[in-house]
Amino acid sequence: QVQLVESGGGLVQAGGSLRLSCVASGSIRSIATMGWYRQGPGKERELVAEVTSGGINYADSGKGRFTISRDNAKNTVTLQMNSLKPEDTAVYYCYIRCQTLFSSNYVKYWGQGTQVTVSS
Repeated sequence: QVQLVESGGGLVQAGGSLRLSCVASGSIRSIATMGWYRQGPGKERELVAEVTSGGINYADSGKGRFTISRDNAKNTVTLQMNSLKPEDTAVYYCYIRCQTLFSSNYVKYWGQGTQVTVSS
């Protein structure tokens, strides 16, 4: 019902930048939240940043380095990551919490993930 397509991952040296983008499509009626999680090697999935109806939330690990933005007209969310560190290495997952044309419940959908590798 809802598809998320991520782009922008890759390999970068420490101190470099990457920009992740995610486009949501399908039978979306109303979006509550769009954002990014990540899962590093041997770690649990953790929130990176999200844009909710009430504002923007950042994990402490990305504050001052990461900037998230959302385009409601295009159903896209972008994560600009600067001053990257080796510990930022992870698979980054886009997600959306939304209503669809078939249900008034808010449901979370996930993208397939994009690899970000930061070399030291």
